[in-house]
Amino acid sequence: MNQIKIGIIMGSKSDLPVMQDAADVLTELGVDYEITVVSAHRTPDRLFDYAKSAAGRGLKVVIAGAGGAAHLPGMVASLTHLPVIGVPIKSSNSIDGWDSVLSILQMPNGIPVATVALNAAKNAGLLAAQILSTADDQLTQALINYKTELAKKVLDSAESMKNEGYPLGYDG
Repeated sequence: MNQIKIGIIMGSKSDLPVMQDAADVLTELGVDYEITVVSAHRTPDRLFDYAKSAAGRGLKVVIAGAGGAAHLPGMVASLTHLPVIGVPIKSSNSIDGWDSVLSILQMPNGIPVATVALNAAKNAGLLAAQILSTADDQLTQALINYKTELAKKVLDSAESMKNEGYPLGYDG
């Protein structure tokens, strides 16, 4: 894929260690993306411009990560028709991450935001790729290969435990 179809945004650069996981899995799958900082509270004009211009710039999905009050994903979703995937981030000002989870999860009817687990940007990247794969056979195959490799790792782990003498019981 040559054209950027996924936007990854975060409330501050301190969120990058979490959001990098989305970028990494998209790179692994061969999906081009853009990544930047857009704060819902400190740069509302930038937020409005980013969200309103996303579809016109060719984006098909936006992944938005935020900690604390976590308004970024919901505000983006309110300004675009594109699917938005929210990544709640456990930040330094967070209430153990629950504030972020609930802020993203509890969107009002009419403004959906897909929500992944706390700090689970990798799943957000995979979900964004799955959305794109509905119209991209090459990406579909990359995702099938990715999941096949996940299964292989589990089976290899079970075999390793068996070889180490653990009584597994089930060997199917």
